[in-house]
Amino acid sequence: MSKPEAQRIQMANFIETTKNIFKIEELRKRIIFTALMLVVVRVGSQITLPGINIAALTSSTGDGSDGLLGLYDMFVGGAFSNAAIFAMGIMPYISASIILQLAAVFMPEIAKMQREGEEGRRRINQWTRYLTVLVAMMQAIGIGIKLQSPSSSNGEIMAVDPGFLFMLSTTVLLTAGTVFLMWIGEQITERGLGNGISLIIFIGIVSRLPVAIQQEISLIIAGSRNLVVDLVLVAFLALIVMAVVLLTQGARKIPVQYAKRVEGRKQMGGHTTYIPLRVNTAGVMPIIFASAVLFIPGTLAQFFPESQFMQKVAQAFSDRSWIYALLFSALIVFFTYFYTAIAFNPRQTSEDLKRAQGFIPGVRPGKPTADYFDYILTRITLPGAIFLAVIALLPVFVTNVLDVPYQFAQFFGGTSLLIVVGVALDTLQQIESYLLMRHYDGFMKSGKIQGRVGGARMMAGGR
Repeated sequence: MSKPEAQRIQMANFIETTKNIFKIEELRKRIIFTALMLVVVRVGSQITLPGINIAALTSSTGDGSDGLLGLYDMFVGGAFSNAAIFAMGIMPYISASIILQLAAVFMPEIAKMQREGEEGRRRINQWTRYLTVLVAMMQAIGIGIKLQSPSSSNGEIMAVDPGFLFMLSTTVLLTAGTVFLMWIGEQITERGLGNGISLIIFIGIVSRLPVAIQQEISLIIAGSRNLVVDLVLVAFLALIVMAVVLLTQGARKIPVQYAKRVEGRKQMGGHTTYIPLRVNTAGVMPIIFASAVLFIPGTLAQFFPESQFMQKVAQAFSDRSWIYALLFSALIVFFTYFYTAIAFNPRQTSEDLKRAQGFIPGVRPGKPTADYFDYILTRITLPGAIFLAVIALLPVFVTNVLDVPYQFAQFFGGTSLLIVVGVALDTLQQIESYLLMRHYDGFMKSGKIQGRVGGARMMAGGR
């Protein structure tokens, strides 16, 4: 079969599969509900808080375009720079999830709840909601203070009438906005398609792509960019996406055999399954932690503008410095191992296998099994951590070396690309499951698309 003929058949299969999606009533309803909820999210990201000086806001939109605030604004789809009611996005929920996950290492009560199955998961979710409200209130107060402070670009204050009432209304609206987004995320997960929290972050990141493309096209028309170079960059981006898919899907499958046992007249066990140890168990958390650490010198330098020493330190830690690249890579490798150790407990997994009368062929149950898990995980995490560091540095490389605008360069790697790919794979896997369950062909004939927890779940260590 010729290549054009094969491509024609693949396109026909894709169109037929897309039609089949809307033939399944339940799947169609879930897609429509998800789309409507995401429209609500985007509308709320454009509604500015009351009491904001629109002229001052427009002239200071460059503030926080990079650094930690720029990273935050990327996750909320520009709502932070718009001073919108959804300015904090779903990030307080992510912070609360991470805090509880880290607390499980030091608080046996939380660790016990994680092992209690559905009931324990329900209690942890409830604790996460309460903690989300607390974190959201604290962050809302910080945003209110920032809105009442002079802008770093023009010295204007964005609050029309700063004071107690402005702080109160801003805190209440921002906190309510986050709680509403949390509710929307749960509704999408229950009644829609995919993980709701992940999709809220996903739509926030993707919403910036059309603006970035439009900016790039404007530069080409103006003669500032070369069309051939941009076509090469698009091909380069496609290769990066393929590499990220491999990183996201990559796993070492550990075979597990369950012993046969007889219960009444039934024979239980005796089957073989696999425990997948992911190459990138930590998700995007190492990049976020490493970025937060390296943003500290620049943030401190803003408080000491007259200090030559602090300005030199900030310059040394800027993203154009080789010191930044080396430290960023080292911190990502360190945090990858650190967060992997938190997300996957070899001893606990070994005990769970032993209670279920499962064992790894050739490995004794108990401590030898835990040591085997640790041995495998340590070795597959290193290449994953190095590759993660390369992916994280690609936007900096594309911006500084290839002179690509930051808005477009951020899609060449880092947290944005990892989250977008992860959420897309996870959602596609759910669509594939519905199609195969109704005896339709999926997007891949083999039906082996493996979902990868994305967005919030990646950021929360895959919980």
